[in-house]
Amino acid sequence: MNGGDGGDVATAPAGPPPPLEWKFSQVFGERTAGEEVQEVDIISAIEFDKTGDHLATGDRGGRVVLFERTDTKEHIGSRRELERMDYPVSRHPEFRYKTEFQSHEPEFDYLKSLEIEEKINKIRWCQSPNGALFLLSTNDKTIKFWKVQEKKVKKLSDMTIDPPRAVGNGSVASSSVSSSPKQCLANGSNADRSFNCLSNDLSFPPGGISSLRLPVVTSNETSLVARCRRVYAHAHDYHINSISNNSDGETFISADDLRINLWNLEISNQSFNIVDVKPTNMEDLTEVITSAEFHPTHCNTLAYSSSKGSIRLIDLRQSALCDSHSKLFEEQEAPGSRSFFTEIIASISDIKFSKDGRYILSRDYMTLKLWDINMDSGPVSTFQVHEYLRPKLCDLYENDSIFDKFECCLSGDGLRVATGSYSNLFRVFGCAAGTTEATTLEASKNPMRRQVQTPSRPSRSLSSSITRVVRRGSESPGVDANGNSFDFTTKLLHLAWHPTENSIACAAANSLYMYYA
Repeated sequence: MNGGDGGDVATAPAGPPPPLEWKFSQVFGERTAGEEVQEVDIISAIEFDKTGDHLATGDRGGRVVLFERTDTKEHIGSRRELERMDYPVSRHPEFRYKTEFQSHEPEFDYLKSLEIEEKINKIRWCQSPNGALFLLSTNDKTIKFWKVQEKKVKKLSDMTIDPPRAVGNGSVASSSVSSSPKQCLANGSNADRSFNCLSNDLSFPPGGISSLRLPVVTSNETSLVARCRRVYAHAHDYHINSISNNSDGETFISADDLRINLWNLEISNQSFNIVDVKPTNMEDLTEVITSAEFHPTHCNTLAYSSSKGSIRLIDLRQSALCDSHSKLFEEQEAPGSRSFFTEIIASISDIKFSKDGRYILSRDYMTLKLWDINMDSGPVSTFQVHEYLRPKLCDLYENDSIFDKFECCLSGDGLRVATGSYSNLFRVFGCAAGTTEATTLEASKNPMRRQVQTPSRPSRSLSSSITRVVRRGSESPGVDANGNSFDFTTKLLHLAWHPTENSIACAAANSLYMYYA
């Protein structure tokens, strides 16, 4: 640092960002005390669009519900007007119900004697070139491409008749307009048929009507209409666990346990198999595909995870079926740590790319892991989600909770990651260098339960070259973050981070909770 000679003053490097203070924003579908949750109402998928102005949820009843952001619409105007108004940066995203539609219905595969549930497994937003909303939704077997747009409701008005005469004959002009003229004009295209229909409803005076005009069609009201444009079916023998849009805006992938297929949005009767891990003899099967995701900017690159806890990055310009043209990410198993549950809890349930595509976030049963795709070593950071469950793995296996599939998400700036746990808790971890941020929140109107900060080695910066793996977030065994006994029946599996702001939407059974920081 230079003194008073007018030279530059060296500033100390900035420390890690402070932990976020999360606050309750909104809840949709909140249960009253003692209210029983219907199975079909439980939320099974959540997804923000790229702008963050729309949010979609899917449920086990096959419905898709759309929400739209409202806080920005109050400040619509030119950039200069917004600058003059000094738009407050403290505003947080607020949403309102927009519309809903039935995406999937229960089906039965008679060939395989198999019931196909209507439950929505995944939702993905597509590009919206003309103001309408486009999205993909899938259940276990069938993917559908939906278009949601506003349609103007056309009504007939200004039917000129003699009002006193019409009322005297027991007819109201407006009712005649809304019912019989519309119906009769639709069934007949010539003047005689139209006149006959009108004469059935109205008594004409002996001298006739002095003035008569044709009805005028007006469209003052609008309604949202959801229309299924494409159905992509009969391409998966096993349950679809993932769909992901390509950055080219034209293609997407769908994945089941053994295969990944590439589709064109405009072609529903043909797909290309790009990954196939099915062995010749099924007895030789050692792993299955658990999740797949396209790179956010490279249209030829995708990643998929396996039940063995590994992630494979492949280039579609090469032979995707050849291991030599893919990159494998996996963590080496510690000597002497193998047990009956090792492979079960290592299975990855979800992967997400960071916004710039440099990192992949993965969630297995016990941890979150952050991987650098430019490195060949293991994860650069490991976050313990609920380490206190490790002594209870036998109980979790007995009640099948050990097979629960938790999702994960990253903040738009890449500084934080989040995932769910039991007792309707979810956890937020910091990724910046030196941070020990590990926050536990509850999906309720009072989210702050207890901020967990455990002493640990400094975290690896996302821009540094340190290869040391960081483990953070472990808690005291036997209890949850609030000291309560753990409730395995309430689990927070699905959540999503707003693409541009620190706002999280998460699902607790049939309720959608939203928080901001």
